[in-house]
Amino acid sequence: MKLSVLERVIDDQKQELELSETGLERELLTELPALTSHALIITGIRRCGKSTVLHQYVKRTRQMVFYLNFDDLRLYDFQLSDFALLDEMISKSEYAILFFDEIQVVEGWELYVRQKLDQHYQIVLTGSNATLLSQELGTKLTGRHVNKELFPFSYREFLQFEHLESGSESIEQYLRLGGFPEYLKSKERDVLTALIDDIIHRDIAVRYGIRDVSSLKRLCSYLFSNVGNLVSPSKLKSTIGVKSASTILEYFSHLESCYLVHLMPRFSYSYKAQMLAPKKVYVIDSALINVGSVSFSENDGHLLENLMFWEFRRKSFTLNYFSENGYECDFVLSRQGKVEQLIQVCFDLNTDNQDREVNGLFEAMKSFGMDSGTIVTMHQHDKILKEGKTIVVLPAAEFLH
Repeated sequence: MKLSVLERVIDDQKQELELSETGLERELLTELPALTSHALIITGIRRCGKSTVLHQYVKRTRQMVFYLNFDDLRLYDFQLSDFALLDEMISKSEYAILFFDEIQVVEGWELYVRQKLDQHYQIVLTGSNATLLSQELGTKLTGRHVNKELFPFSYREFLQFEHLESGSESIEQYLRLGGFPEYLKSKERDVLTALIDDIIHRDIAVRYGIRDVSSLKRLCSYLFSNVGNLVSPSKLKSTIGVKSASTILEYFSHLESCYLVHLMPRFSYSYKAQMLAPKKVYVIDSALINVGSVSFSENDGHLLENLMFWEFRRKSFTLNYFSENGYECDFVLSRQGKVEQLIQVCFDLNTDNQDREVNGLFEAMKSFGMDSGTIVTMHQHDKILKEGKTIVVLPAAEFLH
């Protein structure tokens, strides 16, 4: 790579970053530590606002910052040896912080990051593939990195961005519009379809050498259409049109690494039993479900459940579903191996579903020895007492805000 090309790219990107809007200050910003001993890693799906958070972080620190986004066509040929050119540029100024976006596309990048850490630079890495970053850091930078995840706007951020009041009406808007900043500005569906295509083709098919892109797209569409439902690789083979369940598992792994979907396991104290049981599927944002789903049935309940899953994920809970003796509870929330909350989600608690929803939660409460549980609905506010245990029914807006 030529130094002149690298200089031009860095200069162009610096100007773009300086001219970009700082936007709504993200909730994650207050959780970002200033470290020189550890690399700070911010991962999240494409277009969720990672560059904006970097800009906000830069304005807050008021220090000399070096920025380079490796996801640039002009850097396509960048190799490990080219980091020497990068060092030459960094040494020209007294930079305190080095920001590298999508650095994992360069083979051997972790060696360079370790070198800069040893030189006491503050390193911030951002990327849209959690696995590629964590695998390499786990082997080369053991114990020297701090991970943070950024998601599309939370409900609270959505309210601020859209200047709305908390309530069932704004929840319904959030279920329809989701939390991708760029889409909320334009309301153009093409923004979302382009994002899905980008992830499937650039982040998965090209990166992992997948030729059968059609089957990957079919799987993606199936998952979008079955949010909140159980999925099993062995049962999906014929539906997707692949020969092996291991191929489905491979696709699952790629889709999760890129944050497009998450597959939540059943709660079990046995790791093997947990891995063998079917998993529940959740999609990163409700707007993507509305664009990518082929299901025409009403799915408000599953959209609300999907919303709640990502809310719990933002709070760094370990998440499982409970299923035992025909009873089910949507969410078992744990931290460090200890169950902290049990949550059931349904759009409307009525005579048709009340026994199922209440009994599923109650059985989970008995199983985990808990005296209280919560049912999140769209509108209702209530309390149910059963055998000395308390179930609180709350509207989603009140639970989230």
